[in-house]
Amino acid sequence: MTDNFIPFDDMRRRVEDVLEQMGVEAVPGRIDRVYLVRDLFGKLRISVSQMVEENEECRMALQRLAGALGEALGAHGYAAEDGVLFVDDALLATLKDTAREIRPRVFLADRLVTGQSWWTVDDPNAEAAAPSPARITLYSVKGGVGRSTTAAVLAWHLARKGERVLTVDLDLESPGLSSAMLEPGRQPKFGIADWFVEDLVGQGGCVIEDMTAVPTWAESLDGDALVAPAHGADPGEFLAKLGRVYMDTRDVPWTKRLDSMLRSLEAECRPSAVLIESRSGLHDIAAATVTDLDAEVLLFATDSESTWTDYGILFRHWREHGLAARIRNRLSIVSALTPVPDKAAYLRRFRARAWDLFQDHLYDAIDADADADIAFSFDLDAEDAPHYPLEIDWTLGLAAGASLYEPRDADVEPAYRSFLERFDRLITVDDRDTAR
Repeated sequence: MTDNFIPFDDMRRRVEDVLEQMGVEAVPGRIDRVYLVRDLFGKLRISVSQMVEENEECRMALQRLAGALGEALGAHGYAAEDGVLFVDDALLATLKDTAREIRPRVFLADRLVTGQSWWTVDDPNAEAAAPSPARITLYSVKGGVGRSTTAAVLAWHLARKGERVLTVDLDLESPGLSSAMLEPGRQPKFGIADWFVEDLVGQGGCVIEDMTAVPTWAESLDGDALVAPAHGADPGEFLAKLGRVYMDTRDVPWTKRLDSMLRSLEAECRPSAVLIESRSGLHDIAAATVTDLDAEVLLFATDSESTWTDYGILFRHWREHGLAARIRNRLSIVSALTPVPDKAAYLRRFRARAWDLFQDHLYDAIDADADADIAFSFDLDAEDAPHYPLEIDWTLGLAAGASLYEPRDADVEPAYRSFLERFDRLITVDDRDTAR
């Protein structure tokens, strides 16, 4: 490691130091907004409206700031003569999703290849284009924690209660939910990947009617269940389609296309509840299912150091970018694969770790002068709190691959009794006028 090595994680501190040292001279008062943009290579450059270029005083001040930043950031900076871009206001507007104000009128922004969806959370107070049914996302930072099984069990549970449930397999890189719920011969003609490809050429509506199928077990219940799989009965050129799923179009970003697909399915199927099995990890598709679909989110976790560390990365990101208040009241943590031996001790430890996670990043800090009644904060043992886990027990029957083609109480009840009771208390599925 050389003496002049400056890591990416030191950039913000060094930028703030430069701004502090230069004071009011850093950004002339006549400039409304300055973006310090980290590009795809992680190098930082100043971007301002092209209208600023006409003012010599502003140009010179920005040149001095660019020089100081270039010296402070080493390989992550640009030389003074290359450190300022004067750009169209429309292009500057595209930075708003990742921008956060670090000094008055100075914003740090990022250009990203992936992960952009984690930087925004849809506004729960914004007026939707049309009301949607209850949406529940099943998400985890790690795979292999029982999300697919839980989605199938929840669909079965809600349909037994008389609901009309649509289950959507958005774990496109590792599809399995639909094949676990739908017997061979019951798969629909098309799947999620087909819609995204056909939508690129204006044909999404041509496949929507043939994207869902009914599990055998749903035919004998009071309610209804439908499954929208990742691919159809014949996957066809699935990898070629998968490579086009996440595309933005000229006018519509991928996350909006995802919401459009869901709304089209909802209009076709008229469900009272939609269960969304997300991809695990920190990929864009996982981000969209958590942040951009106005869904309640079940966060699956096990009591492992890597799980808590990864959730900590995500929660810290939400806190630092001012997104905590928008996301936190949608979240419910799930203790997945809870070991039955010493279960009480395991759950106490799990609950304490979950509480630390929320307390450090998403709960409001309460001091002596704060109004505790309106603060979003919970005691360790508050059962209605996001950190208080919904419990799914590890059982031999489900672990051994009990069939989801025909769920049985004998398999489901030992593992999911507590989970389903708390789910029914915490998450409301409206009794809507659904087409039966």
